[in-house]
This record gives sequence, C-alpha cells and structure tokens, in this order.
Amino acid sequence: MSSMTQTVQSSTTIQEPSTTAYCASPLPDHTQLPDKDGSFVKNYQQPPQADLLTHTITPLLEQLHPDGNYCLGRDCGIYWRLPEYPESLEKGAVAPDWFYVPHVPTTIEGQVRRSFVMWKETIEPVIALEFVSGNGEEERDKTPVKGKFWIYERAIQIPFYGIYEVNKAQIEMYQLVNGRYQKMTPNQRGHYPITPLKVELGIWQGEYQNQFFPWLRWWDGEGNLLLTSQESTQQERQRAEQERQRADRLAEQLRALGIEPKD
Repeated sequence: MSSMTQTVQSSTTIQEPSTTAYCASPLPDHTQLPDKDGSFVKNYQQPPQADLLTHTITPLLEQLHPDGNYCLGRDCGIYWRLPEYPESLEKGAVAPDWFYVPHVPTTIEGQVRRSFVMWKETIEPVIALEFVSGNGEEERDKTPVKGKFWIYERAIQIPFYGIYEVNKAQIEMYQLVNGRYQKMTPNQRGHYPITPLKVELGIWQGEYQNQFFPWLRWWDGEGNLLLTSQESTQQERQRAEQERQRADRLAEQLRALGIEPKD
C-alpha cells in the first residue's frame, strides 16, 4: 500500500462504536510511531489554556462516560496516514493543541497512549482546537495533504474545529456539514454551541494560574460558566458569607424589636 489515508464519516452526536474502538492491524501502532515532532510550545499561555479547558470539562465528561472511555489530547499526534519513504513518520501526523475523542480507552493493552492512530481506531475526535500566536496561516492552510485545515476537514473529518488567536482574543469555529467546514455564527451570548457535549465555547477575561488574560472557556447550555475547583470553592465561600450576613441582619432586626434570636 503506497499510503494510508483513512477518512471517517463524521456526526454531530457522540455515537458509541458498535465494536471495540481499537482494531488489530499489521500497520504500526502508537508504540511504534514517534510521539514528538521536535516543535516547541509557541507561547506561555498555551499550557495553562489547555489545562483550563481540560479541568473544567472533565466533570461533565465523567458524567457522559461513566466507564471512563474517552481521551483528551494536548499536542498529541493524530496519525491519519502512513507516509512513503523518504518522508519521516511524523509527516503522517497532525497535533492539535487540544482535542477530545469519545468512547476510546485511555490505555491500550495496559500502556498509556502515545498518540492517536486513525488506522487503529474506529472513531474520530469530536473537536480539535488550535491556539494561534502567529497569523494563523498554518491553522487555516487548505493545501491538500499538507495543510492543517485540509487534514481536519477532508482527511480526519473532525466535526468541530476551532482556531483561537491568543493575541487577538478571538475564536473562529467551524462545523463539518456535508463533508465541508462551515464557519459558525456565535449565539446571543457570543458563544459557540458544541452540541455533542451540550456545552458552549467562548472567551472569558480573568485570572488563571497567576495569569490575567482572555481565556477560551466552556459554559453549559444555559450560559453558566463551567468552574475550576478553585472557583467552585470561592463561590461556596461567598455563598456561605452571604448567608451569615443575612442571618446577622435578621438577628439585629429581631433585637431592635426586643426579641432575642435563638441560636
């Protein structure tokens, strides 16, 4: 076989595969393919941005996947074709800054995944995100076989693709419709609904990991921000303090009427 280019029909709903999501094949697997491409992180915001997306979506994913079968990738290779000699193996992979795949095990035969190999899987990622610190040319490249946009749209066929321009604090979202990406329009909250996950994606300004920036974040379908554990703790403390203050005011009102409040 001269090359291996597998495309999968995409869906905007999370479909559980009818068979195991890991298939036997004589082609190389994740242990035989490079897990690094020699590139380095583009900016200091990229690692915490991926952390923020992961930590806030994990509780929801644990509800969606009580069996724990889902994968979140960060700069991990998605191998979609097997390059011909003299191409290096890395040329057959693309590495989104963040992506989510449902209904696949986090380990394979007891080993941690080193990459996501399309010819070994029966399901594609639902969403892939790129964090852009340059002009976004690479992320919008539609050159057949080589361009990221082309690979996500035509080869892997990922239902949702987002390009987040860090310096501009802008997110450009695409949805796969009839095999082609269509640019999405934000809703009235300025967010982009990711329907399979029943969440929305948008920009939030605030502090995370000691950095005050615009961040890409999740909201639920009703527009409530999905909180970090620290934010949840702080919110609970504020709620408790408000309740204490309310009780104190009520006690003062009772004393003004000559009534000693009961503990």
